[in-house]
Amino acid sequence: MPEPRRPRIAILGRFAEGTSVTRYAGVVNARRLLELVWEAGGEPLTLLPVSGSDWSKRLKDIDGVLMPGGSDLNPERYGEAPSSDHIYGVDDFQDEVDLDLVNYVFENGIPLLTICRGTQVTNVALGGTLLQHMSEPHLNHLATVQFSANTQELGLSRPNLEASCYHHQILKELGRGVIPIAHAAEGHVEAVRYDTAKNWAFGLQWHPEDNYDQDAAQLEILRAFIDAARG
Repeated sequence: MPEPRRPRIAILGRFAEGTSVTRYAGVVNARRLLELVWEAGGEPLTLLPVSGSDWSKRLKDIDGVLMPGGSDLNPERYGEAPSSDHIYGVDDFQDEVDLDLVNYVFENGIPLLTICRGTQVTNVALGGTLLQHMSEPHLNHLATVQFSANTQELGLSRPNLEASCYHHQILKELGRGVIPIAHAAEGHVEAVRYDTAKNWAFGLQWHPEDNYDQDAAQLEILRAFIDAARG
């Protein structure tokens, strides 16, 4: 039997000042993230961030969008002045393109999964805010996350998982239709459903690519996303 067609998953690239193989500045995505999408049945495609993109053309034949992790969003994007010395890697051009793409995805009902920075960007795009620095940052932190809803839509076989976290910010005021569905033991939101979306749309604060080969729940979530993109 031939292998079913792999849904094409667009992942917006992240700017890097330099990599060992490019010699100059690069546009990158995490290798393990791309491998996770592939393992879940998708075809990962990295997009160059371009200002003023005609997304209707650039996303032609794209079945789903994944907004990946990355550096911090400029607090001015959610109406605040920077108040923490821990904010890092702010790139206004990256912010502009991220927000533009997220808005297009919601307007056009494209299946969406957001991860870490991607979830923070999406919350801001929907009118929410971020806590600029946690009192106990979850950097290189393995946390138990408990789901209270939507386990079936996420393909989860159990309501909890071990989340590999690398974030020092969390969602503060939730944007329009951002519904918490999972929390860390400390009480902050670790997963959300985008209730106003026209299609499958969820966000994670952790990095499922880090431990998907040790915790099957991570792969289950990505397979649910790929199935939604295929449908």
